[in-house]
Amino acid sequence: MRLTPVFALLGLLALTATSAQAGPTLDAMEKSGEVRIGLTGDYRPFSNLKDGQYEGLDVDLARSLAAALGLKLVIVKTSWPTLSADLEAGKFDVGMGGISVTEAREAVGFFSVPMMSDGKTPITACANVKKFATIEQINQPDVRVIVNPGGTNEKFARAHFPNAEINVFKDNTKIFDEIVAGRADVMVTDAIETRLQAKEHPELCAVHPDAPFDHADKAYFMPKDRELKALVDEWLTRFKDIGALQRKIDKWVE
Repeated sequence: MRLTPVFALLGLLALTATSAQAGPTLDAMEKSGEVRIGLTGDYRPFSNLKDGQYEGLDVDLARSLAAALGLKLVIVKTSWPTLSADLEAGKFDVGMGGISVTEAREAVGFFSVPMMSDGKTPITACANVKKFATIEQINQPDVRVIVNPGGTNEKFARAHFPNAEINVFKDNTKIFDEIVAGRADVMVTDAIETRLQAKEHPELCAVHPDAPFDHADKAYFMPKDRELKALVDEWLTRFKDIGALQRKIDKWVE
């Protein structure tokens, strides 16, 4: 296998994987000369599909990973409801874009070392911050909770707000406009997203983003190929160690 100088030392790691554990993904990438990155394109600041072009924190990191591997970057559109199925079907090599580590996803593929830790917190009209600060306050029959379908936001809402009115809104790029327009009361999503959306919608406020309801790692999602995971882990660890990841986060969030 051809390895770029950045990853030359990882040749030894590849040899430690047993044939049963190592998958064909990395070899297929090498043969094609491409790394296919799966992105939903609807979850800022991680990925956003705008005017036919992808942008965002994980789009920048996808370019960095492709360059480190010496491969051409190809972005493949996926979605939250089909993310795991698309990975299993071999539609992409590495899933990026703010993917939370869950047991269900770990049953399907490997995750890289975490790129960050985050948690679910509410975002609502600024006048309602004190009304929707706790799970108990939100879990009421007269509260309209809005969620995007198929991901951890919907899973969290259905697990914690069984008494509330849960409305599924398919377009995650416009979902916060529903709160602004008064057609929904609150959304519970990752704190990093609430901060960004509150900056862009002056009418909305993130509710205790520094103390979310839970905590979950975000990482990169890939087939069960130990050699590929070793390469991605090494690249991401170095990217974090030299401060490059924090600079990208500052670029897209702060």
